[in-house]
Amino acid sequence: MTAPQTRSLVITRRFDASAERVFDAWLDPATARRWLFSGEGGEMVRAEVDARVGGRFTFTDRRDGQDVEHVGEYLEIDRPSRLVFTFAVPLYSEQYDLVTIDIRRLDKGCELTLTNEMSPEIFEEWGEQTRGGWTKMLGALDALLA
Repeated sequence: MTAPQTRSLVITRRFDASAERVFDAWLDPATARRWLFSGEGGEMVRAEVDARVGGRFTFTDRRDGQDVEHVGEYLEIDRPSRLVFTFAVPLYSEQYDLVTIDIRRLDKGCELTLTNEMSPEIFEEWGEQTRGGWTKMLGALDALLA
């Protein structure tokens, strides 16, 4: 049996905020709903986070009258340095990606590295859009924490 192959995209961004603030922004639903998974012109109508290993999250963004759910399960939570979760947008695909967030303290602020692993088919169809989405979201997080 061979292991399933995946393709990855990696995005690195520095923040002037502490590693703890950046990490907590992923798991606090009141904060996360302000920057995570919101599309342009969308309205976040549901943000549920069960922040424990094995816990699940659901964020629902309403876009042009259509609800788009973003769902996943937390696989690893090591505050403030590492968060690993599965991720899917069932409206577009039933396949789950694997997302790893690594946060490294710097003398001033921190550096976040996001790795999104997905099947080659999903990467081919959605890879660049996903990279653009994560880049925008991390920019929104940076603005929120400034």
